[in-house]
Amino acid sequence: MRRKDREVTDPVKIQEIMEHCDCCRIGFNDDGEVYIVPLNFGYKKVEDKYTLFFHGAGAGRKYELAQAKPNVGFEMDTNYLLHTNGESADVACNYTARFQSIIGNGIFSIVDNDAEKLEGLQLLMFHATGKKDWDFEPMMFKMVTVFKLEVTKLSCKEHE
Repeated sequence: MRRKDREVTDPVKIQEIMEHCDCCRIGFNDDGEVYIVPLNFGYKKVEDKYTLFFHGAGAGRKYELAQAKPNVGFEMDTNYLLHTNGESADVACNYTARFQSIIGNGIFSIVDNDAEKLEGLQLLMFHATGKKDWDFEPMMFKMVTVFKLEVTKLSCKEHE
């Protein structure tokens, strides 16, 4: 990371930032073309390893790439605010932005067992609502595809 003064390394702070992110953008390499898809997500952290969960259809570009090109990049951000540095608001160079962001890489795959699928959906709903122990209609549960991203590399940055 070029700006070490903005790097966040504290695991508690990184998790706090992730908790405030609403969207995770997944970047796939589709034969030289970058395909980026914004997704809502849930996550779990076991020791120092994050696993992110997403849901979607059992067909389409994301589904196909999850099987064929599982090495992905991801990005999430929160707390953005454009403001001046205390100088004149009429000069563009006097503006800066507050933000917090997380970027990384990982392996994106389709969850293929019902227990992990349920766990992923529960984590998605918890992240979105703060509520646990959701019920899912059996037909919808069967139809939905759950994806996971096992994070292999992660960096976090913030600027006030």
